[in-house]
Amino acid sequence: MNRINQKLKKDKKLLSIYFSAGYPNLNDSVSIIQNLEKSGVDMIEIGLPFSDPLADGPTIQASSTQALKNGMTTEILFNQLKDIRNTVSIPLIIMGYFNPMLQYGVEAFCKKCQDIGIDGLIIPDLPVDVYNEQYKATFEKYGLINVFLITPQTSNERINFIDSISEGFIYMVSSASVTGSSSGFGNEQTAYFKRIADMNLKNPQIVGFGISNNETFTQATQFAKGAIIGSAFIKHLLNNPIHKIKDFVNSIKY
Repeated sequence: MNRINQKLKKDKKLLSIYFSAGYPNLNDSVSIIQNLEKSGVDMIEIGLPFSDPLADGPTIQASSTQALKNGMTTEILFNQLKDIRNTVSIPLIIMGYFNPMLQYGVEAFCKKCQDIGIDGLIIPDLPVDVYNEQYKATFEKYGLINVFLITPQTSNERINFIDSISEGFIYMVSSASVTGSSSGFGNEQTAYFKRIADMNLKNPQIVGFGISNNETFTQATQFAKGAIIGSAFIKHLLNNPIHKIKDFVNSIKY
């Protein structure tokens, strides 16, 4: 069974952390992943930097830009992660845009992910229909879960279709805005979380965008299986050494 699904079966609320590979420094990625696991994080999203990250807010965009300046590429990331499964056992997901994967070759990219031990991909700009018709078989061939995003504007019909072709979790964007731009959840967002929960989808939902502390983590996971934190963690990395990651994780969980 895929590590993502093993983790989703656990009777607890999950904390997933996103960071941009190659940030703050080119060779920090493995150390960050190892420290996140030691700190009790349940899943990690490794951001593959891209020059035009449409869904990302200013904090993640800035970290992605810096990572590219540091020299991060798809090939370098794969080389950095080639032995990651010797020390890390939690699910690892690569989040990136489709163009670098196309340039690398979709099948070659998926095979490399399988070889390394990557469990899934999040590709915000890969349309669900295109994935289903052209790439689903390739992803499944290499044991990769493709995670789709839904927003408050996604129709129930679309959500049900996404649920029908998904095998892991659904990434529930808390609002229609970019990442890192919210502080706390209002009644509208809470109602959205509840509406999705009441749809009784076969795949659990994990909330992303706008989660930065224990309060927002608790709010987000009231109706969902877990929550994803990106911008707040990147800000922490900017201002603290890697060995202080546990302080950040503890501040979210407790």
